[in-house]
Amino acid sequence: MKQVLSLLLLATQSLAGTIKLVNRDSLGPIGTSNPNSLVGGTVQTDAPPLSSFFKDLKGPVGRLIYSSWQTLISPKYPTNGWWAPYAAGPGNGTAAGPFPYESSLDGQGVCFGIGQERSFDGTSIKVPTQRDWRASFNEHGGDYDDHKAIAFDTQAVAVQYFQDGSSMTAYLVPGSPYMTFEYKSATPLLTALNGGIKSFNGKVLSNGDTNSSIKLTAKAESETKGSIVAGDKFTGILRMVMLRDPGHQPLLDAHSGVYPVSVAQDYSISGNSGMVTFNWATKGTGELLMLTWPHHREVLQSPNSPQPTALSYLTLKGWMYPTLGNVWRMTYKLTDITWNAPRDVDPSCKESVINGLKYEVGQLDPSKAPAPNDFYFWGGTLAATSRLALIADHVGSKDLIDPVIKYLKASFGGWFSAGNKALPAYETAWGGVISKEGATDVWVDFGNGYYNDHHFHYGYFLHIAAVIARYDPNWLNQHKDYVTFFARDIINPSADDPFFPITRCRDWFAGHSWASGIANGAGSRDQESVGEAVNGYYGAMLWATVALGQEHANFARLLLAMEQQAARVYWHLYPSAGQDDTTNPYPESKFRDLITVGNVMDWQTGAWLFWGAQKVQIAAIQILPVTPVNEVMYDAGWVSNVFSYTKSELEDPSYADSWKSVIYAAYANAKPQEAAAWSAKLSDWGSGNTYTNELYFIGTRPNQSSQPICGTLPSNPYGDYKIQATSGKYVVSAADGGKLSASGASASDADTFSSAYVPNAGTLQLTRNKQFVTADQSGASALSAARATASTWERFIIRQKAGESQDVYSIKAASNGKYVRVSGDGSLVNDTAAEKDATGFRFVKA
Repeated sequence: MKQVLSLLLLATQSLAGTIKLVNRDSLGPIGTSNPNSLVGGTVQTDAPPLSSFFKDLKGPVGRLIYSSWQTLISPKYPTNGWWAPYAAGPGNGTAAGPFPYESSLDGQGVCFGIGQERSFDGTSIKVPTQRDWRASFNEHGGDYDDHKAIAFDTQAVAVQYFQDGSSMTAYLVPGSPYMTFEYKSATPLLTALNGGIKSFNGKVLSNGDTNSSIKLTAKAESETKGSIVAGDKFTGILRMVMLRDPGHQPLLDAHSGVYPVSVAQDYSISGNSGMVTFNWATKGTGELLMLTWPHHREVLQSPNSPQPTALSYLTLKGWMYPTLGNVWRMTYKLTDITWNAPRDVDPSCKESVINGLKYEVGQLDPSKAPAPNDFYFWGGTLAATSRLALIADHVGSKDLIDPVIKYLKASFGGWFSAGNKALPAYETAWGGVISKEGATDVWVDFGNGYYNDHHFHYGYFLHIAAVIARYDPNWLNQHKDYVTFFARDIINPSADDPFFPITRCRDWFAGHSWASGIANGAGSRDQESVGEAVNGYYGAMLWATVALGQEHANFARLLLAMEQQAARVYWHLYPSAGQDDTTNPYPESKFRDLITVGNVMDWQTGAWLFWGAQKVQIAAIQILPVTPVNEVMYDAGWVSNVFSYTKSELEDPSYADSWKSVIYAAYANAKPQEAAAWSAKLSDWGSGNTYTNELYFIGTRPNQSSQPICGTLPSNPYGDYKIQATSGKYVVSAADGGKLSASGASASDADTFSSAYVPNAGTLQLTRNKQFVTADQSGASALSAARATASTWERFIIRQKAGESQDVYSIKAASNGKYVRVSGDGSLVNDTAAEKDATGFRFVKA
């Protein structure tokens, strides 16, 4: 049995007056037009918000609910915020706040507590949710419909329970050490949920004992049950606080007379400096006491902060410490990187970048551009393709821009077609752009229809659109409003947009975004891929730059900087961080040794993913996509640690090159020359990266040594060759163009192969039948010249073999990363893990 945590109760009489605070949104809306022009029209999710919860907030257009809260126009409700479980059916899920508390709503009242069992299991830090108390009142009948939201803003929500003329309003404000309840003509009832009441006002209670305190009576009903109830109806404020340490009471008592009811946010940007201001509206008298997390303490300007020993709570995000004042000003350094890297490609890399660019652009055929069947995979692939146009611009290959744009437009056009499989539609129950097919199927596009991952999906979408618009102003003019619906979905800064909530995914107090939406009752908040969260705001920034104007571009820059800061604080792990460092959220040294977090949730943070357990996967998903703006996020210390931590998998050919590629790119921020050498071993860059982008990023890194970054990159021998094994035998193909074997006694017996360029590798084509040599992925079959077109299985990395004389090469198949050897019957098979065990070959000019 757990004992109920020490509780401090503070009561005051009713505080007269209604708080009035000018709405300080400093930015107007991006747009206000109706999204019903989307090709999918309008649709309603099968998981709408509880009608009872928002019923009195559904006013006519322009109705002002509270002068200090958000102006609501029905409907545009938060889907990804910390309190979404209050509103998403069935409405009783655990909310990720208001920290340091977690909470839930039931038919009788507000249940809340602070988890006290922080543990590390070797992979994750866990702080299981703990509900210690329920705040309610005697008159409430327990009907679930008899509670509702009466106001909310970007951080806080006010929930009211009501019965006839009695009510209790909970002001649920993240960062407040107190839980605050305003009673009107109601008899307060506090019920212990996690053990019995052991003492009250210093008197030890046993079963059946009571103890009165002016108006409140505590009763220990049993070892596991207890309640505190008022003797009569009460109008006034009741504040509850978990007293973790008796030494904290003086500070808590001193500031109990003032409490926050809402918070206004303001933003200001000057050059590359951005300031976010939190201004809490308060009632009562005195100086407001709030709590900070590590990311606040990094950027909070001139804080008036008592010593941490005066008050502290250890939460999943580390220690929360006190600070005084109802205004916080936090300053962030903003990047001025937009389309391309802030420096030119290193001369030693430029030729290879241009060769890769020519090859990869040459593969683009607008007639074969993919129809968009989903947001996520389509977006990642096409965004990587769109980088080719920007790189071509930067390196002066202007002739290669237009082929990329034509390809992008051919594919993007599917989003405007009613015949496309994936149709964007405006969802009317919550207010947002979703996949129409996903409105009633949570498995479509990772739950896009339930508002999962919108910043991931639409960041890619906006990146692609921004690149097209940059080079085709007519396309921009034609599609600007349509594409802007997607920007409004994720970066809307204003309550004056009648169709979208403010910054859907952003948790302004937690310091980062949440990817999880309303699925499963808006269950645990989580975000795996912080790299794609950053990219969401990067894509929005690019779109704003080309289509919306500098003010909204600056707002996106600010969101970008804040998400990158969160990545460094909560996703990047630093073994060297001090246990007592106030900006270190993870005192556990063994956890920090894991180098990178895979998933941040509301109750656990760990080095794991829902879908993969490899170190390279866990690290890479926090890095990708590789874009110029992320040189800010790839700090040298962390990427060096990532490289060391994942090195055993980087050296293992069984792990996918696609994950390795982004790790090498990030590592270039620390050691570009080494990164270039490792990158030269890749034969696949996945769907979200390209050879050109990889080498471009590496070649544009800060270069402290001034040594050539790329040096002399290894490459295949290109041209027409006869191939001779070191045994002296020549390679021939079966008469039908079948399997290859080292069986020719002389050059006159040998077949001729044309070796052609592909990035970091090459193809081998049998000249007499124009078929490409292919290597089975299993390595169980002999190589054969049997493919009319070349793809991954037809690529080979041919390099000088270590330990052999000049011009003796090893051949590695890209299909499985294995080296080729001559088997006992003379056939060539790709089944050798180590180069030293592979056969050496000479390439003799034909």
